[in-house]
Amino acid sequence: MNTNDNRPPLRIGLDIGGTKVLGVLIGPSGRVIAEAREATIHGPEGTVKCAVNAIDKLLSDAGPRASIAGIGVGIPGLVDPLTGVVSHAVNLEITEPFDLHTALRDRLTHVPQADPGPLPIIIDNDLNVAALGAGFLRGETDTDLAFVAVGTGLAAGIVLDGRLRRGAWGAAGEIGHVPMDPAGPLCPCGQRGCLELYASGSALERQWGERSVRPAPRDVFDAAAAGDVRATRIRDEFAAALAWAVRLLVLTYDVKNVVLGGGVSSLGEPLLQAVREQCDMACARSQFLTALGISDRIALSPMGVPVAAIGAAVAGGAASVETTLHSSTGPIEVNI
Repeated sequence: MNTNDNRPPLRIGLDIGGTKVLGVLIGPSGRVIAEAREATIHGPEGTVKCAVNAIDKLLSDAGPRASIAGIGVGIPGLVDPLTGVVSHAVNLEITEPFDLHTALRDRLTHVPQADPGPLPIIIDNDLNVAALGAGFLRGETDTDLAFVAVGTGLAAGIVLDGRLRRGAWGAAGEIGHVPMDPAGPLCPCGQRGCLELYASGSALERQWGERSVRPAPRDVFDAAAAGDVRATRIRDEFAAALAWAVRLLVLTYDVKNVVLGGGVSSLGEPLLQAVREQCDMACARSQFLTALGISDRIALSPMGVPVAAIGAAVAGGAASVETTLHSSTGPIEVNI
């Protein structure tokens, strides 16, 4: 259905996570018009249902005469962006290949479209769209950028020359499974000493070992700031491993910025300072690394901003799955 009455079309972006779905409605000027939040329903059909619920909330905020240019969806797991088939999204209980694109297309026939024909729906990995969102929020359309999600695990989304780098098998940025210590503990992936065993929220929780109502990263960093010797050691070892990940990304891709996101990034400036300090200490032993200015490339994802949902909206407004930051109408504006 085409309801376009010469009003500029809008874009919708969704970030589907293991516990919640975040959605944004993006206006033609790049402004976030509305946001939506839904509890995640696990399983293939549940994932479709909560995604449609979030989209319907955004459509309600858009008004009766609005038209949609495209919808982008970021989701964990392996995603074929050409077909929209998702697999191995364990946190969503999607273990077998599932054609999310077709399922959403069949449920979204009521969406008012900007143009006749099939509704443009782009499905991609959540880290890929987060990288797009991070680049867009920085206002850099030709950028080389890595978005590092520091949460339960560790992985990165990569943008090179403003274009997503997914890799031949969609595994670009899986730095969490680069062995940091081949003689280290066994990783669920089957290797030993993988980076995410040292540089993740799970690593901090395992090392800290104390239970409280607050997340372990917050307890560790606060205790370290108060002078606790054990907490300081755990914090510094974690920050050193994360700095190792930053150096890996810079030396592999020579990205201009490494943006730290994910749940642990909510620590804010103390996290940024700790990682930069460890990076400087490691680089001080090498004139080559010092010349690269690696610690200056590290930045934090803006607090409270749905970066992945915004990036999904960027993807939804792209002409094809060969998504670039050039394909949108302009920089996205949010209140930070």
